[in-house]
Amino acid sequence: MKNTEMLKKNYEFRLVLEKGKFYVEKELQIVVLKNNKKNNFLGIAIGTKNGKAFQRNRAKRIIRECYKNLEEQIIEGNTIVVLIKKDFNLKELKYKEVFELMKNCFKKAKIVKEEE
Repeated sequence: MKNTEMLKKNYEFRLVLEKGKFYVEKELQIVVLKNNKKNNFLGIAIGTKNGKAFQRNRAKRIIRECYKNLEEQIIEGNTIVVLIKKDFNLKELKYKEVFELMKNCFKKAKIVKEEE
């Protein structure tokens, strides 16, 4: 992820969740906040009720990989937090599904560059 930094601090997540705009797909939510900088920031939040630690870590890896493949299409200057809903079963998480959900969410948020 060349132009993206990860959110790590609790106050960074809280700021985005309070002031950002929510976009919802079936099992995935994203929160977007403009940051007026040249690079994007990405945060991934998965609650402990979703599954065991290895399942949550696998889900984070899949989300990061999906984001990495969509990164070139995303407009710069956004802070993005990806949330997974509590009722989503992480055992059956597939890369293709997450990729499509993220792509649709980003299109809803209008942070994807228009293709010509």
